[in-house]
Amino acid sequence: MLRFDLVDLGLFRHVVEAGSITHGAERAHLALAAASARIRAMEESLGAALLTRGRQGVSPTPAGRALLGHARAILAAAERLREEMAAYSGGAAGQIRVVANTHALIEFLPAPLSDFLASHPGIAVEIEERTSDEIVGLVAEGVADFGILSGTVDTGRLATIPFREDRFVLVAARGDPLAERPEVAFAEVLERELVGLDRRSAISRFLVEKAARAGRPMRLRAQLRGFDAVCRLVEARVGLAILPESTALRAARTLALAVVPLSDPWARRDLTLCLRTLDALPPFTRALIDRLR
Repeated sequence: MLRFDLVDLGLFRHVVEAGSITHGAERAHLALAAASARIRAMEESLGAALLTRGRQGVSPTPAGRALLGHARAILAAAERLREEMAAYSGGAAGQIRVVANTHALIEFLPAPLSDFLASHPGIAVEIEERTSDEIVGLVAEGVADFGILSGTVDTGRLATIPFREDRFVLVAARGDPLAERPEVAFAEVLERELVGLDRRSAISRFLVEKAARAGRPMRLRAQLRGFDAVCRLVEARVGLAILPESTALRAARTLALAVVPLSDPWARRDLTLCLRTLDALPPFTRALIDRLR
């Protein structure tokens, strides 16, 4: 007989998503010993292993993958129930899980998100930075309520909503040989030294992948945590940078920078919201999507 409660299911989801019992326990706010005991009890109740344990962490077995799908559905239903019942007590409470690429996270989310949170004091929003390709899988699997990603990515059967228009551009110091060009190819930029965001950022991983496809490494002299710092190093002629146009144009208003469009087709970075189905989301999540739109 299965004896799983919501804490068990939430813990199991966190463990699988983190790829680690230790990190999953932290996300579930449980001690490691308690989390390990709960996982063992779930496996004993089911009569089958739920996790494959290895040096690199844990991954779900076939039985674990089946349980994960049901766990996500049950937890989502419980969240919707809590939201609807809270309305009868005159309040609202809940959590929204969002995955977004670097561009959306830094450039377009802060203002509408701050407005939304100010008007919804009982709602918490958890945002995780991922590449656009990763976002599709996380939303499809139910890890996130919705995602914000590049409009050029195939979202399969997910529903999509247009969000913002933008593109990648070259940022160079004024007077640089490339600064007066009407446009430039990414392959030509790779012949020069660059500055960029931290290697863990979604944008950096995306550009490194594009450079690898072009058969050229990115000659990064410095990697920083924010766009402003990158632009200041470009102004100081430390190197060139590839940034979203909206970010680059804002920086160029106060720094001695030139902004040059990239000629590569993938440089167009219109952003899109993606989700499974809008009607299945709790009212407060739909309210955030309306605010973003």
